[in-house]
Amino acid sequence: MEALLQFAPMQSSVDEGFWHRLSSLKLNKLGIDDSPIPLFGFYAPCSHSQVSNHLTVLAESLPSELSEASLIPEPSRGNRNRCSVPGILYNTNTVESFHALDKSDLLKKEAAKIWDDILTGKAVEDCSVLSTFLVISFADLKKWTFNYWFAFPALMLDPPATVVNLKPASQWFSAAEAESLSAACNEWRSSKSKTDVPFFLVTIDPNSRATVRLLKDWEACQSNAHKILFGFYDPCHLPNNPGWPLRNFLALISARWNLNSVQFFCYRENRGFADMRLSLVGEALITVPQGWKDTVPSAVGWELNKGRKAPRCISLAQSMDPTRLAISAADLNLKLMRWRALPSLNLNALSSMKCLLLGAGTLGCQVARMLMAWGVRKITLVDNGRVAMSNPLRQSLYTLDDCLNGGEFKATAAVESLKRIFPAVEAEGIVMAIPMPGHPVQSQEQDSVLDDCKRLCDLIDAHDSVFLLTDTRESRWLPTLLCANTNKVGSVYSHKWPICH
Repeated sequence: MEALLQFAPMQSSVDEGFWHRLSSLKLNKLGIDDSPIPLFGFYAPCSHSQVSNHLTVLAESLPSELSEASLIPEPSRGNRNRCSVPGILYNTNTVESFHALDKSDLLKKEAAKIWDDILTGKAVEDCSVLSTFLVISFADLKKWTFNYWFAFPALMLDPPATVVNLKPASQWFSAAEAESLSAACNEWRSSKSKTDVPFFLVTIDPNSRATVRLLKDWEACQSNAHKILFGFYDPCHLPNNPGWPLRNFLALISARWNLNSVQFFCYRENRGFADMRLSLVGEALITVPQGWKDTVPSAVGWELNKGRKAPRCISLAQSMDPTRLAISAADLNLKLMRWRALPSLNLNALSSMKCLLLGAGTLGCQVARMLMAWGVRKITLVDNGRVAMSNPLRQSLYTLDDCLNGGEFKATAAVESLKRIFPAVEAEGIVMAIPMPGHPVQSQEQDSVLDDCKRLCDLIDAHDSVFLLTDTRESRWLPTLLCANTNKVGSVYSHKWPICH
């Protein structure tokens, strides 16, 4: 009795490394470029009677940052557990753009490519294109959440194919045929050049000897004395439904070889070996109208989310180190500014720059925070004062707790505050007075002042940029001379205006 041939939908699985690679690719190479990105996914024949295999994308599914401008990743070959199939990723810059994508149009475009590959014969030479997939996504790199939606474009036959006599392969074949086919499949799967070829031909001669061949060998398989089946790696485990890859396979068979009756073989495994009890064989009956090849068939394929058509969302924030999250968010802000406003900005130069801040008062606190905001990670603060009760109102790195018990040293309290704000900052606080002209020095203090002069000279020499943020001109005199002597970039600030040198 004939019944409509119903297929088990393909399901997706995304490895966490994929999102990390995508994030890195966007931050360091793509920027705001939202052009489609080629990628590869992987699936394998079902290997368990209760669990279907999914199409999986991994970190290696995407091109690396070091790839050429074409951004075409190289799929791994010869892995029996990773049958690679091509895909395309549309990663948008905003969640609004993600939801606004014309999903119907995207599906039609991918279906048209598959149809063209069928008509031109490319799908016979490289049958992996029959399982081409599509992903749309939005990566919120501040929150480390990812919205995404997979589609597995499948060409629809009109009228739909019907099926007769669908049953386990062990019941379809004779014992000798089943044994021979198992051996042939195991040999095919053991061949490095063929193990990841997902569509193939099966011939069985009058002596019950089975042979597995490439699709391009179709002409050589023609013989009235041979049974011919169209085999494919079936990721589905269901006993009454073939997997999704058969849909486009039937379209290829009908369009390429004009067959109306197709015996198909859903290849499934158990512990790495062919399992004829789990595998299925059936006969599909195909009826197509005159001239159907002239137009692209309709397509379906957007993956369901809990039974309804909707995208999925995953958050990696809970599994990530908070410091790494903070670094990622800070880097994203800087790169957004660079992408949109100042493409020539060298963020690596900023992050490696060593900045010396002389003074940790009102100016010192604000300059330190601004430097961090612009990506500077190495900051040294020099000050010998303590936090007074009046300071927290205008000096942003201090709180009332820093004023208690005589007050914390400003240099050390400021550094602790910077690390609380951004744990990745490499900040150091040095409690030291800056020698000033016109200030008398007692004889017992001379050695200490000379040590301060030498230490100040060493600090200026060890840093790339110096900010003079003290209150008086006297305190800026010696650092200015030392900066001029070492040809350091220096910035002099007063409470009214900055004077840059």
